[in-house]
Amino acid sequence: MGVLLLSLTMPHSFPIYPVISSTVYGGHGNGILGRNRFTVISCANGNRQRERNLLRRREVVEHICLLKANKNISEDEEKEMLDYLYTSQYQMRGMVAISLGQISGEAKEDYTHAVFMRFGSKEDLAKLYENPPYLQVMKKHVLPYCHGLMNVDYESEVEDDILHIFRKGEEYNYGVEFVLLIAFVEAAIVEAVEDALMSLQELTEEHPSLILQCTQGSNFNSKTSEEYTHGAVMRFRSSEAFQIFLSSSRYRDVWESKLQPIARKTLAIHFCVDPVGTEIM
Repeated sequence: MGVLLLSLTMPHSFPIYPVISSTVYGGHGNGILGRNRFTVISCANGNRQRERNLLRRREVVEHICLLKANKNISEDEEKEMLDYLYTSQYQMRGMVAISLGQISGEAKEDYTHAVFMRFGSKEDLAKLYENPPYLQVMKKHVLPYCHGLMNVDYESEVEDDILHIFRKGEEYNYGVEFVLLIAFVEAAIVEAVEDALMSLQELTEEHPSLILQCTQGSNFNSKTSEEYTHGAVMRFRSSEAFQIFLSSSRYRDVWESKLQPIARKTLAIHFCVDPVGTEIM
């Protein structure tokens, strides 16, 4: 079981790594969704006029949790931890999707596992931190095996389609979850940050054959917002698609010309998603 961890060193490096296969968890939960609306987003930059026309969008809230597992954790303890985290979705109203997995390769910042959850609203996410069954899972089945964690939360939008909101269907049963955390420098002007993020979003939309979905937003978790200001999650269709995207000249160009100049640090991980059962722990 493995997940490749990419640490993008600023400001001169742009690492491209081979994909390492892994066995992790992916699926969808249940709950009440946020508001939906029609959105038109335009951004002019030089000779470019970019527009996403009248796409019906649904507001969602994304939650990323990175864990630092103890070095002496056993395979059984690791499996128990991931199983309990995954099936905790059935005890939480408002969670609409979840995926998680083990990070492999050389650990960066000592993180070993990643958890992604989607909620219908900020109110639903707030309940996560107060949910008794979830708190019990953390207390009994996660924290005993870990020595640290970090949470990143942000608001975003997805296509107002049940398959994409809940990450359901055959396409979402497999693939690669790519998580990118960015700390923009304090001196970066708002327009430059927005343009960099828009360029990244547009880049993912140019490759529907590689990427199923991409969300991104400003981290509003007060405990980690100074460490990482923004987060992004991309679901790739396969390990091959992920490798093609990271190796592309367009991604390199967006990274070197838009993101790298205004980023203080970044942290990127990915993990492969496989179907799992629905037995409640």
